[in-house]
Amino acid sequence: MAANIQDVAREAKVSVSTVSRSFTRPDLVSAATREKVLRIADELNFSISRSAAALKSGRAMRIALLMSDHIRLWFNASVIEGLNQVFHPQGYDLSIFQISSIEERREFFEMLPIRRNADAVIVSSFDVDAQEIAQLATIGVPIIGINCVNPQECGFTAAVNIDDEQGSQLTARHLIALGHRDIVYIRTERAVSLHFSVQQRYESFVASCQEAGIDPSIIIAPEGPNRISMIITELLSRPTMPTAIACQEDGIAIPLIFQLERSGYSMPGDISVLGYDDSFYAHDVGLTTVRQDPIDMATIAARQTLALISGEKLERLFEMVPAQLVVRSTTARLTK
Repeated sequence: MAANIQDVAREAKVSVSTVSRSFTRPDLVSAATREKVLRIADELNFSISRSAAALKSGRAMRIALLMSDHIRLWFNASVIEGLNQVFHPQGYDLSIFQISSIEERREFFEMLPIRRNADAVIVSSFDVDAQEIAQLATIGVPIIGINCVNPQECGFTAAVNIDDEQGSQLTARHLIALGHRDIVYIRTERAVSLHFSVQQRYESFVASCQEAGIDPSIIIAPEGPNRISMIITELLSRPTMPTAIACQEDGIAIPLIFQLERSGYSMPGDISVLGYDDSFYAHDVGLTTVRQDPIDMATIAARQTLALISGEKLERLFEMVPAQLVVRSTTARLTK
């Protein structure tokens, strides 16, 4: 016969409510008590019913995470890791929704008040309409942004963003200070109707260059596995190669460096290359880049989320993380 919650309470010499809190609200139980309860529950092969716990608390014990693009990408995977580090010990699950259009986003916000299957919504890196946020407000569901566009103006409950405007200013000024004027900026332009935070990187970079009297050339990185080869083709088709290339993200900059080297160019001797993210392998290849920490941003957003669900007052609802330029060996002073 399977053990029940009363069996665990009796063996642990605690109340039934203490056993329940050890599973559902560990912050209300001492570490020693919770460790004892979980050990005995494991010995007795007992697990608490999540549906019963949710019914008792009035919560779904689920957070909806809205993402665009592939989950396997460095930024998205890092956000999931950071959120899970905070939510999992508190008994919350993440439900991930991949949103690729305004229509899909609108459908999500129309259906959530009906389903009532999430205690909060986290949106990563794209915009949300103020009317959609208002739909959540009617059922008391907070919406938290991570690197979202204009979160305060749109009506987000809370948000954490890297200062993309500052980050792109740093990259432009770095290349200009090194004497570069023939600069190419490589960006993506996904065939979707959402407005992404990386747009601000591009706009800020171009504005900083124009303030110095420089009009950078723009290359659109296409979707698909051959995009780096297509970028190389476009670069080699120019009358002259640029002296510096700034990339929207490290995911473009790192493979581009290898392809340029195969084409006979050295970095930074012939071309300075600069990325954005400080992601996987950036340190290993010596990439000059702007550092951001999506795991850290996600943990901040997760703590904001739990506080808002519990009805706590936050001192700061909107966090702005400063950008940091990391200068390594792929950029150098122009000597030509």
